[in-house]
Amino acid sequence: MADSDMAWAKVDPTYVPPEIDTTKPSVARVYDAILGGKDNFAVDRAVAEQAVRAMGDGGSGARLNRAALGRAVRFMSGLGIAQFLDLGSGLPTAQNTHQIAQAVNPAARVVYVDNDYSAYIHGLALLVDNASTTVVLGDVRDPDKLLATPGVADFLDFAQPVGLILNAVIHHVLDEEDPYGIVSRYKEALVPGSYMQLTHFCDASAEARANEQVLRQSLGRGQTRSREQIVRFFDGLDLVEPGVVFLPLWRPEEPVPLPLDTGSTLMLGGVGRKP
Repeated sequence: MADSDMAWAKVDPTYVPPEIDTTKPSVARVYDAILGGKDNFAVDRAVAEQAVRAMGDGGSGARLNRAALGRAVRFMSGLGIAQFLDLGSGLPTAQNTHQIAQAVNPAARVVYVDNDYSAYIHGLALLVDNASTTVVLGDVRDPDKLLATPGVADFLDFAQPVGLILNAVIHHVLDEEDPYGIVSRYKEALVPGSYMQLTHFCDASAEARANEQVLRQSLGRGQTRSREQIVRFFDGLDLVEPGVVFLPLWRPEEPVPLPLDTGSTLMLGGVGRKP
């Protein structure tokens, strides 16, 4: 980001850098709109409304996904993981990875990666005074290039365990883009004792399948997968109990009402440890 963009972002929150196309929706901004954020445009809100209508959950699935991220980061931090690579991190919102990890260990280091310039500029503005956290503009689908990027390679020590975060990102990688090969490359870069967290839209409900069509038509990407297909992303890792489950059921911190409602069955998630 140009220094002038950062300066204007501080002076005028409504300033939009020329790199951001406000006529096209973005995954990061649509997700921000579903969460009730303000860093989005009319085109993003229109897609968000369609997605929420298709899912029939009032946006609860997105909130459950953020909550699952929080529990996973606290779990990993509690086991001594002190550095995190958050891929497809999206726009800053409540309880981001660095806030959760650094509440446990103030020295924890976090790298956020997103290919959306909106996420990049807002992340830099948020983290300007946090020397233990950085933001990288990069494409998750190019792991070799991303892992070699100075903001990643020089900021994290891959000779030590890393917490890899793939929270609601791989369902935006289409089958023809080799999602399993991409995830495998990231797993290969981790040393034993590292962890991977992943959440993903599943095909267990008609609502999730309807949302896939909304995402495909509006964003050009978005894919639900079966439980078996999602579990496959954890190949080579030891799944942490209770395995790959609907998000409210992954190590809940309070009783979960049963039966699960619509929003609770949109996504599956889990955490795996590299042996």
